[in-house]
Amino acid sequence: MTSGISRRARVLAVAVGTGVLVPLVAATPAAAATPAVTCTSAKAGLAAKLKKDITAALATRKGTVAVGLYDRSTNTTCTLRASSAYDSASVVKVTVLATLLWDAKKHNRYLTDRENTLAKAMITKSDNAATSTLWKQLGMTKIKGFLSAAGMTQTKPGANGYWGLTQITVTDEQKLLKLLTAKNAVLSDNSRAYILKLMGQVVSSQRWGTPYGVPSGVTVAVKNGWLQRSTNGWRVHSVGAFKGGGHDYMMTVLTHGNSTMNYGIATIQAVAKVIHKDLAAS
Repeated sequence: MTSGISRRARVLAVAVGTGVLVPLVAATPAAAATPAVTCTSAKAGLAAKLKKDITAALATRKGTVAVGLYDRSTNTTCTLRASSAYDSASVVKVTVLATLLWDAKKHNRYLTDRENTLAKAMITKSDNAATSTLWKQLGMTKIKGFLSAAGMTQTKPGANGYWGLTQITVTDEQKLLKLLTAKNAVLSDNSRAYILKLMGQVVSSQRWGTPYGVPSGVTVAVKNGWLQRSTNGWRVHSVGAFKGGGHDYMMTVLTHGNSTMNYGIATIQAVAKVIHKDLAAS
């Protein structure tokens, strides 16, 4: 009779004193609280301010949102649902370009003119055909090789050429942004500069999301993604790197369960606005 009930459940049930074995543990999942924003900072008061403001920005928003922030200048980190997996949509295009450059470096070669043309279209205009061409050229072995070298252990490449269904997390996107913005052994300085240059040349109609509310004089590198599916509505994502005003920070906001693309954009921008504001004031 008790074989399907854990020892803890039996102990709890007996403690009730009814003599009936009620598996009280079963009620635990419902009691699990919504994940909270967590922040740490070397700057006094900044973590508490960011936590409060990001939480408030998301208080009335529907959908599921994951957030990552890292500022080198104040050693500030904020996370929300950092390990939750999302369909990548076009955000994965930064990973595709990083893989291409990582592989070229291994073979001691420059990108060809054709590769440069495809890379520029993929990042600045979010060109899907260019992405599919590069994804196929690289193949799964090289893509997984780069992910391993970058320590992006939570990223799972989409199967059968469906790069937009690659599973990504805030943790791994932040790892990638950190690689792009500081010297490391995975990507050469030239490769990092090239990727950031293209992310700084994204067409104006696609410069929404994490750059929203950025202070003047701060450089912006951005890549966004958006995809509608029959489950979880619209996925809308934005990753960005920002430098200036005494700060050097990276931001990732991943969302799904949005009713429209614009609703997702508004959610991301509500978060971005308070992050830029709080950092600028610190």
